[in-house]
Amino acid sequence: MPADSAPNDRIDLPNNSVAWLPCKIGERLDNGADCSIGSLAHIGRDVKMGDSCRIQGGAYIADCCVLGNRVFIGPNATLLNDRYPPSGNKQLWQPITVSDGAVIGGGSTVVPGCNIGANAVLAAGAVLTKSLPDNEVWAGNPATYLMSRQEYEDKR
Repeated sequence: MPADSAPNDRIDLPNNSVAWLPCKIGERLDNGADCSIGSLAHIGRDVKMGDSCRIQGGAYIADCCVLGNRVFIGPNATLLNDRYPPSGNKQLWQPITVSDGAVIGGGSTVVPGCNIGANAVLAAGAVLTKSLPDNEVWAGNPATYLMSRQEYEDKR
């Protein structure tokens, strides 16, 4: 099939943002400017995303989670909201807040109520079972401190 006749896999979102099919975008997504949501991602209901967020393919963001500006979520990362599923009671949920500039590596899991600080990094494949402070890099299962964000940046 010629390139100009390929199916349109792009979903234009408000604020110059985009999602790529197939993906699930829950009701009442509040997205900032210049965001991108990869194919096969699941974005739950009432999710808030700041500006310049990048959600890679296959990521799962549970209902009511909040992402700050410039958040990067790697492929197949999972942000949960229900510590004792299925609770059936939204009042018991513990949605996750991911602060500005945070990075969540591919295949990682964030347990409900475990927030991620500004400029923090959760390594690929890690399981976060408690909140991750600002400017720290954590890895492992359960995730623990690995290095400072500055040390991480120096390696790049």
